[in-house]
Amino acid sequence: MSVGIIILAVAVLAVLGYVLGRRRALSLAASSGEKLHSLPGYYGYTVALFTAVPALVVLVCWLFLQPMAIESRVSGMIPDSVIPEGGARSLVMADVRRIANGLDAVLVQGGISEDELGQMRSDFSNVRSRLASVGVALGSDVPPQVFEAAKTFRQSAKTGNLLMTIVVLGLAVCFAPWAYRRIQPGMRARNMTESFVKALLLGSSLVAILTTVGIVGSLVVETVLFFKMYPAQDFFFSTVWNPQFRGGSDLGILPLLWGTFYVSLISLIVAVPLGLMIAIYLSEYAGATTRGIVKPAIEVLAGIPTIVYGLFALITVGPFLRDWLAQPLGLGNSSSSVLTAGLVMGIMIIPFVSSLSDDIINAVPQALRDGSYGLGATHSETIRQVVLPAALPGIVGAVLLAASRAIGETMIVVLGAGASAKLDINPFEAMTTVTVKIVSQLTGDTEFASPETLVAFALGLTLFVITLGLNVLALYIVRKYREQYE
Repeated sequence: MSVGIIILAVAVLAVLGYVLGRRRALSLAASSGEKLHSLPGYYGYTVALFTAVPALVVLVCWLFLQPMAIESRVSGMIPDSVIPEGGARSLVMADVRRIANGLDAVLVQGGISEDELGQMRSDFSNVRSRLASVGVALGSDVPPQVFEAAKTFRQSAKTGNLLMTIVVLGLAVCFAPWAYRRIQPGMRARNMTESFVKALLLGSSLVAILTTVGIVGSLVVETVLFFKMYPAQDFFFSTVWNPQFRGGSDLGILPLLWGTFYVSLISLIVAVPLGLMIAIYLSEYAGATTRGIVKPAIEVLAGIPTIVYGLFALITVGPFLRDWLAQPLGLGNSSSSVLTAGLVMGIMIIPFVSSLSDDIINAVPQALRDGSYGLGATHSETIRQVVLPAALPGIVGAVLLAASRAIGETMIVVLGAGASAKLDINPFEAMTTVTVKIVSQLTGDTEFASPETLVAFALGLTLFVITLGLNVLALYIVRKYREQYE
């Protein structure tokens, strides 16, 4: 039974438990004449929670632990002799999972039966043809041990899913009658329900913290492993980025940091002035009709997929800058450049600056404006000397959000700026950023334990530290100006 069907079955039992629990509470109150401690609905919620929560908790834990247990068991079946020289066991396990999924597809489509699958041990030509019919191509060098491990993997997963279904549904079925029988008029059902809601809210609030801790922890662990294979001084101070998966790699981060800083700087130069001027106009000068039309039109820019911006940079902006600026000035012949990506990215993040700044400026109390007018200040002087200083902390936050969005962008850089890692001040040259190289180093059929793959985690951790530093600096600036203003 699939996970979706299991969840649906548990949800149906929980709803049924709610109805029966509520009905039992009303029935007991009517027959005994005793007043209910809580509203009838809380008794139904109690039965529903005892029906669903233990079953779903076990389901989540099972889904998390089962793959690790199966991987550990099947990995022990693969001898070291079948692992290719210079390869990794993880790559062989990837083949095992791929073959196991292919066998499932063949069985579903009626290509073979369970009995035929159990008898396939040496007729690999038949196995390859059947798997190829469902899109799983096997090479000629697939060892018999790998195929046997795939069959074990598939059977273990099938057995585990069956046991999971029995255990989860069994818990729901067992706890539902138990909770139903516990219902009494004096039962503090509201307290129990509200305690669960509080725990749920607490767990929800911890999700962001635990997610951050998990991300940072995984980055730190893999980064430490990378620096055991590659010197840290070469990574941080080398000006050459030249990964070679067969050895002799140069993995200096400086060209990538320069490209990230350069593209982000150009995008902010475009977005921040335009965004602030738009925000000031909409909040201080535009009428209600104009504001109702212009603001939604600008915010549409934030809803355009980044791949569309990337295609716009590749097809329109890049060739235009090359033909009308770069080539006539003798600065380059490529349509992929830092300026191309920066301009398009700046257009993309304008709504982040304008919308947030507009809301922040509108939040400045009208009394401040009236006081400024009473002292004889003009409209423009009031904006410059009263409104903007009052809104400065929020505007800094908007600019920081736009900067973070620019630093983390990938698709526009790939299509607009290219993938060349270099140190150059010419904005018409093709360069790349840290995020682009993180993607490129983690894609493809490469060995995960190599420095050329683990360097992606070092790049990610470095980018995280830089972004954290920018946040701390922005927080310091915001607090300083806020104290001066207050």
